[in-house]
Amino acid sequence: MIRRATKEDIPMILEIFNDNIRNSTAIYMYEEQTLENRLRWFEQKQGSGYPLFVFDEDGEVAGYATYGSFRDYPANRYTVEHSVYVHKNHYKKGIASKLMNAIIEEANVNDIKTMVGCIDKENVASIKIHEKFGFLYSGTIRNAGYKFGKWLDLVFYQLDLDGPKTPEEK
Repeated sequence: MIRRATKEDIPMILEIFNDNIRNSTAIYMYEEQTLENRLRWFEQKQGSGYPLFVFDEDGEVAGYATYGSFRDYPANRYTVEHSVYVHKNHYKKGIASKLMNAIIEEANVNDIKTMVGCIDKENVASIKIHEKFGFLYSGTIRNAGYKFGKWLDLVFYQLDLDGPKTPEEK
């Protein structure tokens, strides 16, 4: 079941996030985050009105999805960068697709025009799921990060949505 995240979900979200820091190039960070850090992040999401969904499987957070500001400039307000993460014990169950669908639906409701996925070039599974949902390749930043003893390339995929009927400049 997909539902809005609560404060009680943050320890499991933290576990998923830190596992990705430790074991993957999905997150270009070196140091694991603390519970306090993720609670502040949660509060910021709540305060900004950005969604945070979890996939709840029998009371356990099996994955989560969110989006936030792509660039913090007024003209970019209709563009968001999204994230979808699944707990390693729940891979290959279709959870990422369900979360991706939920976050895209939410973006449509909120008049988002463009969703951006920033993906490590070697993360083929993430690239494929983005392509499945109609995201198009928009470019590569070579050597964008350095982790696990090697340079990493970052690819961008975007999905264009309807956006607002009457966008505003404010």
